[in-house]
Amino acid sequence: MKQLSHLTLHSTLADLPTSDFKVDENTLGEEIETAFSECPDLPGVMVTANDRIIGILPRGRFFEWIGRPFGIELYLQRPIRVLVDAMIQDLNDRLELDVYPTRCLLLSEMSSIEQAVEIALGRPTFLAYEPIVVARVDRHWQLLDMYVLLQAQSRQFELAKDAANAANQAKSDFLASMSHELRTPLNAILGFTQVMNRDPKLLGTHRQHLSIISRAGEHLLDLIGDVLDMSKIESGRTTLNPTNCDLYHLLDNLYEMLQLKAATKGLHLIFECGASVPQYARIDAGKLRQVLINLLGNAIKFTDTGRVTLRVRAMDDSISTPQSASPPTSNSQQQMLRVEVEDTGAGIAPEEMDRLFVPFRQTKLGRNSGTGTGLGLTIAQHFVGLMGGQIRARSTLGSGTNFTFEIAMESVPAAEIPAPLETRKAIALAPEQPECRILVADDSPESRLVLVELLTSLGFSVREAQNGREAVKLRSSYAPHLILMDMQMPVMDGLEATQSIKSQPQEPVTAIVALTASSFDGERQALLAAGCDDFLAKPFREAVLLDTIARHLGVCYLYEENENDRCQCQTAPTLVLEDRSLHLSLSQMPSDWIEDLHQAALKCRDDVILELVKCIPESDAELASFLQLWANDFLFERIIELIQAKSSTSSQESILELKTR
Repeated sequence: MKQLSHLTLHSTLADLPTSDFKVDENTLGEEIETAFSECPDLPGVMVTANDRIIGILPRGRFFEWIGRPFGIELYLQRPIRVLVDAMIQDLNDRLELDVYPTRCLLLSEMSSIEQAVEIALGRPTFLAYEPIVVARVDRHWQLLDMYVLLQAQSRQFELAKDAANAANQAKSDFLASMSHELRTPLNAILGFTQVMNRDPKLLGTHRQHLSIISRAGEHLLDLIGDVLDMSKIESGRTTLNPTNCDLYHLLDNLYEMLQLKAATKGLHLIFECGASVPQYARIDAGKLRQVLINLLGNAIKFTDTGRVTLRVRAMDDSISTPQSASPPTSNSQQQMLRVEVEDTGAGIAPEEMDRLFVPFRQTKLGRNSGTGTGLGLTIAQHFVGLMGGQIRARSTLGSGTNFTFEIAMESVPAAEIPAPLETRKAIALAPEQPECRILVADDSPESRLVLVELLTSLGFSVREAQNGREAVKLRSSYAPHLILMDMQMPVMDGLEATQSIKSQPQEPVTAIVALTASSFDGERQALLAAGCDDFLAKPFREAVLLDTIARHLGVCYLYEENENDRCQCQTAPTLVLEDRSLHLSLSQMPSDWIEDLHQAALKCRDDVILELVKCIPESDAELASFLQLWANDFLFERIIELIQAKSSTSSQESILELKTR
C-alpha cells in the first residue's frame, strides 16, 4: 500500500501504477512466459495488431491454458495470436456471443476509482478480476492490475473514514462551542427568572410572564440537549451511568411535569405503576427519564382526544447484568423493568414505521406539527439500547400507538438512596451560623450578577472575579470558603486557576465548584481529577446550586412555608387527588362555574380563578381556601386534577346508577 499512500478522495486511474507491456500478435508464446517469470508483478500482457489491441493475456489465464494437455506445443512454440484466438472463442462460447473481439475492459484514465471498481466488478464473474486497459490522454494504453485497483479503493475507504471522523470531531468541537455560547445567555435568562420569582411583591401577571420565559428557556435547552445527545451518539461517546434512585419519586416528578401539558389539550394522563416495581433501584435514572419524556411528550403532542398512558411493571424473571452495566451492589436483586407508553392519537402509517428511529426524519404528522428536531425517538432508542433493551413500536392508523421496552435494573435498600433535593424555596441562611464567604469567578457579567444577587439575598458574603488570575489573587486576600469557578475565562481559565489555588497552603480550606456551559460526558470526571471539588452545568436550578453549597459548607437554610409541599415518594405514585370533601364541595357548584374554573386553570389565569373563588359559599370555605392557595402559588395543575377527578367520579356514579336501575 506504500505505492498508494499519495492517493486522495479525488484520485483517478491516472494516479495508479500501471504496466505497458505490449507484444505483437506474432510474438512466440515462450517470450510471454519468460516475461511473466522475470516480472512477478506483471498482471498481464496486451497483444496488438496494426496499432490496436486484439486481446490481453492475464497472468493467471495464460498459465492455465499452457498447463492444459498439449498446451506447451499448441501455444508456447507458436505465435501468441493462436492463444488469443482460442481464448476469444472460448469466451464467446461461455457468453453465447457471436463476436467478442478483445475480451478486455477499456477505461479512461480520468475515471474515478469508485466508478472503475463498480464497472469492473460488473463483468461476468470469471472475468471480474482480470486486468483493465487504461487509455491515457496521449492515446497510449496501459494495463492496470485489478488487485491494485481494489487496494486503491480500500485506501480511499480509509481516507473517507478519516475524513468522516475529522468531520465528526469538528462537529463535536463546534457543538461544544455552540453549547457554551447558547447556555451562557440561557444561564442568565433562567437565572434571573428564578431571582425575580423570589420577590414577594411580584404581581401575579408578572409571575406568570416569568413562568412563560422560564418554560421557553427550558424548551430551548431541551432542543440544544437533543442535538448534543445525537452528537454524542454519533461519535460513540454516550455511556451508561447507573446510580441508586427513587423510581416512585422519578415517576411523580414526570407526572407533575407533563400533567398540565396534557390537561391543556383535554387529555387524561394516566400513570400505572405495578405493585411489584421496587421503589429504590439502581439504574441510569437520567437516561430513563429522558426516554420517558421523549415518548410521553410525543404521545401528548400527537394525541388530540382521549388519553396517554404510562405502564410500568417489574418482570419476575431473573436476569444477568448487561455488559455495559455496573456490577451488582450488595443486597441488590436484579430484575427487568417493562415500560409501555400508549396513546389514543392519530397513529402512524405502516409505510412510515421503518423510519421512526432514523435521525432527523419525521412522520407526516410530525412534519405537519412544525415542532421538534426529529431526534427524540432516535435518542430514546439508543439510550434504551445502552440499558440492555430495545424499543418496539405498534400502531394502528387512526387508533393510536404503543411503544414498549424492557431494561435491566437492580432493587437496592432505601439506605443506599441519596436524600432528595429540598423542594421548598430557601429564603435565608439559618441564624447563628458563622459568616460564609463565596467567590464568584466568571467572565460573563450577567452570570456573575445572577449568582451575586441570589446569594447575597440569602445572607452570604459574596465577592466577584472576572477571570482566573483575579480569582487566585482574591483567594489570598478574601479567603473564601467556596469558589464558584467558571471553567472558560480569558487571561487564566478556571482549570488553571483551580490547580494554582489547590497547590497553595489553604486556611481555611476552599472548596471549588466548577461551572461549565459544556455538557459532554467525561468532563465532570476530568474536572474532579484536576482538583475541583464539585461540578455544576449551566444553566443550573437554584435548588441544585444551594444544595451543592450546603453539602460543602455545611450551612442550613430557612425555608418558605408551604402547606402544599407534601412528600409523595414513600409509597407508590399517587397521581389522582382523593380528597372527597373537596370533590363534594366542587360538585355543589354550578356546571358553568366549574367549566369557567377549568378554562381559567388551563390558561393559567390566576386573576380569573381568584374572582371565581368569591362565588363559593361560606359553607365550602375549605374549597375556597385550597383554590385560592393554588392560584396564588400557580399550581394550576392541582385545580385541573381536582376537576378531572370530580368528572371521573361523577361518570362512575352515573354508570353505577344506570346499573342499579
